[in-house]
Amino acid sequence: MAYRVNHYNKKTGTTYVYEAESYWDKEKKRPANKQVCVGKLDKITGEFIPSKRLDDKQAAVRDPKVTASVEIIGSFIILDKITKDLEIEQVLKQCAPETFVQLLTMAYFLVSKGEALSHCESWCKAYVSPYNGVLTTQRISELLNKQTEDERQSFFKKWYEKMSEKDYLCYDITSISSYSALNEYVKSGYNRDNDRLPQVNFGMLFGQNTKLPICYKRMPGSISDVSTLKNFIKTLDYLKSSRIHLVMDRGFYSKSNIDELLGYKHKFTMGVPTKRRWVETIIDEFYEEIEMPENHRKIDGDTLYVKTKLYPWGDKRKRTYVHVYYNSYAASSAFDKFTEELLMYKEELESKRLVKKHEEYYHQYFIIKETPKRGLKIQYNNAAIQKHRNRYSGFFVILSNATKDAVEALETYRNKDVVEKSFDDLKNRLDMKRLRVQNSQTMDGRLFVQFLALIIISAIRNIIRSKKELENYTVRELIKEMDTLAKITYTGKYGSIISEATKKQRMIMKAFAIEL
Repeated sequence: MAYRVNHYNKKTGTTYVYEAESYWDKEKKRPANKQVCVGKLDKITGEFIPSKRLDDKQAAVRDPKVTASVEIIGSFIILDKITKDLEIEQVLKQCAPETFVQLLTMAYFLVSKGEALSHCESWCKAYVSPYNGVLTTQRISELLNKQTEDERQSFFKKWYEKMSEKDYLCYDITSISSYSALNEYVKSGYNRDNDRLPQVNFGMLFGQNTKLPICYKRMPGSISDVSTLKNFIKTLDYLKSSRIHLVMDRGFYSKSNIDELLGYKHKFTMGVPTKRRWVETIIDEFYEEIEMPENHRKIDGDTLYVKTKLYPWGDKRKRTYVHVYYNSYAASSAFDKFTEELLMYKEELESKRLVKKHEEYYHQYFIIKETPKRGLKIQYNNAAIQKHRNRYSGFFVILSNATKDAVEALETYRNKDVVEKSFDDLKNRLDMKRLRVQNSQTMDGRLFVQFLALIIISAIRNIIRSKKELENYTVRELIKEMDTLAKITYTGKYGSIISEATKKQRMIMKAFAIEL
């Protein structure tokens, strides 16, 4: 056990301080001690003066009057590297010069912990953050309310200019449930999480190549997917770009949406329901020849047969391409899925809760009769149903005005799953499953902080995927691994030091090109 002893030198009048440690001498078979000089005492004040051969850390630890405080710095090192590399802080500072540091701090907290912002205050006390102070719950509410729509739109525009060059933009929408009865955007609608709560709709653009969020728009929860797209297209003008190429699934298809996209001269690649009559006509055209050897393709492990048709769209005959894909293995599952859809359509008709985008299916696959005596009578149009089951199962169709090649169009379309993964991050990793804020202004500030956190967490995932040594980590596991790396700050002249990094921490920092 170590202890201290003082030795007074009569010649110099100096008292030297030694650290001594007792041990058992195996050779001499008796107790012994080892002493090392660590400093001396000031002749006048008696204060401890560390030896010059000790570094700052050794000197601080041995000075009895020095106190130390500890903050976790490991996660900050990773998050700050991402923020600096992507120039997020630089863009945010231009748009919100008074609050950018606090906004980043909240975003760092969400990435690190994924908890309610009410816990940010205690986190600030234990972790290094951009703000380098404590954000109280009251202060956070003030900051969220203070943020303006102009600041958010300015950030989206500058961020888009930085990130979107030569990139496809995937668009999708999710619903975020809310407990608030005072928020005018919280409405009842189709809830993707099967919650029985009202919701806010959250539409987002995501770069396919960068795999980073570009911008978002919040909308009332009662608006359907088809309607949100038309609204969203009109708001894209502020991005002031001719390079937009939107990638969307079949839920956004409607004739009016295609007209809007073509009218604004936006490029697009969109899935199209095969149950549309004009689509069935094109499939009929290719039906006999599509399984010929020259149409055979292997795409991502799937065996597909593909055909492409130049298709003049609408009265103005705008140039589009219809890509038709046939997968014989998918035909059987498509048969069952079609049956489930028919049952849903019939229930909508019988309950008179009609869905506008299903109107064509009502007329095509059902015989609807209503008489004064018998009332409403719904029957299946078995001939039309059987024709579709036998003829159109296993087909998938993509419409694009940008991509002539069927394989390239399918790869572009399939890569849109980056948006779905980002929504999963938003809800399950960034505490956005349910909104707890009471008014729309606070909600808008909160959504923006979530968006900043989503950019950072998406960038971390991109690095994890690109580094073989990190392939077994999730984002949250990687951040947690760094949580034992601490910054120790000493009082007085000793400053601060960073604790010794573990082997795994050194490996992570090397993968992120970080040097302490």
